[in-house]
Amino acid sequence: MPALPESDRFPELLDVVDRHWGFKRLRPLQEQAMRAALARRDSLVVLPTGGGKSLCFQAPALLRPNETTIVVSPLMALMKDQVDSLRAADVPARHIDSSLTDAQRVQTFNELRANAIRLLFVSPERLAMPNFLQFLQQLGVRTFAIDEAHCISHWGHDFRPEYRQMSSLRASFPQATFHGYTATATERVRADIVAQLGLRDPEILVGNFDRPNLCYRVLPRSRMLDQVAEILKRHPGEAGIIYCIRRKDVDELTADLRALGFAPQPYHAGLTGEERRSAQESFRAEKCDLIVATVAFGMGIDRSNVRFVLHTGMPKTIEHYQQEAGRAGRDGLEAECVLLHSGADFITWKKILQKSAEENNVDADFLPNALGHLEEMSNYCRGVSCRHKVLVEHFGQGFESANCQACDLCLGEVDLEPQSQVIARKILSCVARVKESFGVGHVVSILRGEELERIAKYGHDKLTTFGLLKENTAVQVRDWTYQLISMGVLTQTEDEYPILKLNPTSWEVMRNERQVQIRQTAKHSRSRKTRTEEDAWAGVDRDLCENMRRWRRETAEAKGWPPFAIFSDDTLRELARVRPSNLVNLRTVYGIGEAKLNAFGNDLIGIIVPYCQEKGIAMDQLESAPRRVTSSDRPSASAEAYFAHFRRGLTVEEVVQTSHRAVSTVVKYLCEFIERERPANIDIWVPPDLQVLIATAADKHSAAFLKPIFDELGGQVSFEMIRVALAHRGNRP
Repeated sequence: MPALPESDRFPELLDVVDRHWGFKRLRPLQEQAMRAALARRDSLVVLPTGGGKSLCFQAPALLRPNETTIVVSPLMALMKDQVDSLRAADVPARHIDSSLTDAQRVQTFNELRANAIRLLFVSPERLAMPNFLQFLQQLGVRTFAIDEAHCISHWGHDFRPEYRQMSSLRASFPQATFHGYTATATERVRADIVAQLGLRDPEILVGNFDRPNLCYRVLPRSRMLDQVAEILKRHPGEAGIIYCIRRKDVDELTADLRALGFAPQPYHAGLTGEERRSAQESFRAEKCDLIVATVAFGMGIDRSNVRFVLHTGMPKTIEHYQQEAGRAGRDGLEAECVLLHSGADFITWKKILQKSAEENNVDADFLPNALGHLEEMSNYCRGVSCRHKVLVEHFGQGFESANCQACDLCLGEVDLEPQSQVIARKILSCVARVKESFGVGHVVSILRGEELERIAKYGHDKLTTFGLLKENTAVQVRDWTYQLISMGVLTQTEDEYPILKLNPTSWEVMRNERQVQIRQTAKHSRSRKTRTEEDAWAGVDRDLCENMRRWRRETAEAKGWPPFAIFSDDTLRELARVRPSNLVNLRTVYGIGEAKLNAFGNDLIGIIVPYCQEKGIAMDQLESAPRRVTSSDRPSASAEAYFAHFRRGLTVEEVVQTSHRAVSTVVKYLCEFIERERPANIDIWVPPDLQVLIATAADKHSAAFLKPIFDELGGQVSFEMIRVALAHRGNRP
């Protein structure tokens, strides 16, 4: 048998993940990240929001019974939510912050001294306290996990000075390993994180930035309140976040939506600390499902079932947009991301950035760099290429699909003005006719043929461009003008009263040497159901799912936990799809580990069985229920190579010899193959008599985890055999 390679150490890792979190497989790169941590090798892990980066440092901590992993997290609310979720999964975790009482703080320190805590969450500010650092040195801390690691980089979109001081940690803990985790980091930011943390020969893992469960839409902003209301109406009873650029926009939109009968909560830096905490806690506890906020809201929110994120204006960078929009659908289920855009957004952000550069002592290259990011974001908004493709390629990755089936462009929802070139030439000609001396409003009025005193005063009602676009609304003509500005086809000055100016590109368009494409101003925001949305609800009994959501909310409130710490929406839908009638089948459902089976299993059975009996619907649909497929579920190229061997009927030993990989690696892919393709039998891999013995032992212990079954069989059946048998058993009633 080949020597055991580094990647095949720690075979108990998957068992720990299954036992505590109920995950039957790991997502791409999670296993590599965990093994790097366990092998005590520094690492930088970049996984998209919802990609499971937290599990990468949580699971390895459980395999170090005499150590505490220090997790650095930027916000108290985020720390508390993560600790609540971990404790629900029977993981010894605590946090230290100013919200603790003296008694709670003393208890936590005592538990740390007794090696009773595997994960301790702290802020970067606390790590700067000499007494606390000395305490950690006395504990002999050997692992630091830095969450939201992009905050340490000047080039990151959310730079925080307090993160920068962590660069000195290496000197205080020379024997420790350091691991950075982030959802958003370009190649430049990744290099800066490595340098600032002093990572030594790090394992750098960058996941697929695509989020296929998100449907991206960009709509020209027109009658914004109507557009917002229409989007809210197609998400009744679902959680969503609406982002605005300015505080006053938050306040105005909140008031307008309340007048229409919606119940949003506002959130921005101008509110009191208590008001912000109240809004955040209401959203976290699912007592409020709609937040209207500036970008100050979001990083501390770990709610996984946000079904839509709406931007009422363009974010200032693609990185910001990817992170903010990425707060939707973190549970892997379908979600919608809508951006209402106007060319005026570019001008607004440009002024904000210039003012910030003038008022603050910033690096000389700050403004050019910021404006470059702004231009990239503007290109995304007015682009005509697949939204998923643009976002993925921005982070340096390829996107092969010809049609993502999950953005407005690929779904055929976006129309271009058929007369784009003619419209552009009319607008540019009007700017030329007024001798480049007036602003947008004046030019729009001329083009629409408005008989106004200020137009007649300058004799502009006699111009050849007067009334050239009189059949169009002021909103349309204004939006077209701003689109030309954002394309660089037209220039707007930065004076107190901005003036429109032509540039060399303007003349190229007027001479028909350059073609432009203008998007139509949407009369309404069309929305087709994506394939992801249809698949996610296939076979799910919605009423049963809603019953379990109510139970989850009540249970979470009684425990003081966020509802998602009990179960994710993904798990509830799977329960409403499979409808297990007993604890054994309940344990096979995604997201139900040993701790949650023991804590909540009987409650769930008590909801599912009576409901199904009353409605006369079948239970235990383990085999017939369609399985949800997300990007992280798609087999990798490596997996497909192994699958080909299994389809040919090769044994584990034969695949080991062919691939020159360890048994544990081959068995891992075999289990994935069985769970995906559901072969009629597995006799070639596990003899039938052993399958019976394993099934009997699994029934006796009421759950499908390995160690009790291994012990029940007297240690005579290998863990690999047990794992393969249970993978097959998990797909049958």
